Amino acid sequence: MKTRSRPAPPPPPPADAALAWWDCYASLANLWWSRRTGSLPADDARLQQLVATARAQSPFYRKLYSRLPAGDVPLTQLPTVDKAALMKHFDAWCTDRRVRLAGVNAFLSDRTRIAEPYLGAYHVWKSSGTSGTPGIFLQDSHAMAVYEALVLAQWENGLLDARGASRMWSASGRAALVVADGDHFASITLWKHLGHANPAIEHRSFSVLDPMPRLVAGLNVYQPAFLASYPSVLRLLAHEQAAGRLAIAPAIIWSGGEFLGERSRLALEDAFGCRVMNEYGTSECLSIAFGCREGWLHVNSEWVILEAVDAAGRPVPPGELSHTTLVTNLANRVQPIIRYDLGDRVVVGPARCACGSPLPAIRVEGRTDATLEMRTAGRRIVRLAPLALSTVVEEAAGEHRFQVAQVAPDRLHVRFEAQRDASRARIWSLASTALRQYLDGQSLANVKIGLDRHRPRADSCSGKFHAVTVEMPCRPSRRA
Repeated sequence: MKTRSRPAPPPPPPADAALAWWDCYASLANLWWSRRTGSLPADDARLQQLVATARAQSPFYRKLYSRLPAGDVPLTQLPTVDKAALMKHFDAWCTDRRVRLAGVNAFLSDRTRIAEPYLGAYHVWKSSGTSGTPGIFLQDSHAMAVYEALVLAQWENGLLDARGASRMWSASGRAALVVADGDHFASITLWKHLGHANPAIEHRSFSVLDPMPRLVAGLNVYQPAFLASYPSVLRLLAHEQAAGRLAIAPAIIWSGGEFLGERSRLALEDAFGCRVMNEYGTSECLSIAFGCREGWLHVNSEWVILEAVDAAGRPVPPGELSHTTLVTNLANRVQPIIRYDLGDRVVVGPARCACGSPLPAIRVEGRTDATLEMRTAGRRIVRLAPLALSTVVEEAAGEHRFQVAQVAPDRLHVRFEAQRDASRARIWSLASTALRQYLDGQSLANVKIGLDRHRPRADSCSGKFHAVTVEMPCRPSRRA
């Protein structure tokens, strides 16, 4: 007897997407439970699993740890690593032996593939290299699920008040990201990944390289409920909002990628009338800590180990500024990040923050590249975000060790590490052309660009390198 045929059921979601969804929300549930009960999981088990994976599958770490005893090893006995060492041994660093630097570079050279999985398995992005050494970082699906869970966990009770909820509803939840979006950087890669994973949420990216009038006009038309960018860009947008040229009413603002001081956070909240989510993350470890109402950053200690150390690598006591910071990313197994020297300086907070969070509290000095205030021919001040300038030079010249210095209200000097005349001439030609085009678009055709034949130099006080600096006796006046 012939049975009646039934319509075929809709195809199930791909197995990898379903697993990623489950991984994310299982991690999120664990985060909410542990933070509300104060029963934070011990990180030692995850650390030892990560170390075991690195020893077994990464030739670089196998050699690095060859003198260590077998079995569990205390964190402080593990040697430190830095970006230069990991990039020098890139092929040996990765635990997936299919991953090779040549293949990854070929993938990154195609900017149409931003957020597309490399080898069908890994999200890949590169750091800007504005600290002197560029980096390339791969993330497996588990790491991406953890990062997403860490971001979602920040949406605590009280983050949206009644007015914020009304704004979110009236703007249909539209989300806007203002970043360097033309290359495989972490922010735009994660943004596109989240957009693909949550297609019901309308999202759009805007380029920091756009002239401010164009950026303002685009945001005015789009009217985002959620606005995300670097602190330096948000400060520029707050200035436009105060001047009446920008007229948006976001429900939430997200700030990341640079240092955001407490005074700046309060100024942003005053300008836009909403809460600011302050996140501390890097290309190496995308979500390290998040801000609280007491002005501290709370370390995501379930998945991140952060060590504030002095110049000899010893822990610094609470309240003392560290010489540097070591980070261990417990989520990423394809490229183990274990006791990695970030270069940022932090202050460890009290044992228990007044906000009530059980997570460790820190304050970060971080990157302090200065916003430039350039003067037009008509003596109007135009403010330029440092990451916009560094992106222009890097993308045009392919050079990572450079420095853009404002030496006068209408003059920039550019320094390169390259010392050979032929290399310097080629890089200068590409960079100066791109800078000229960018400045012209910002109504700064009068600004002169000069080549400084000295090498880039570190800050004389902190010893840290900044790709964008202000080197004038005094800043120009702050007229709009």
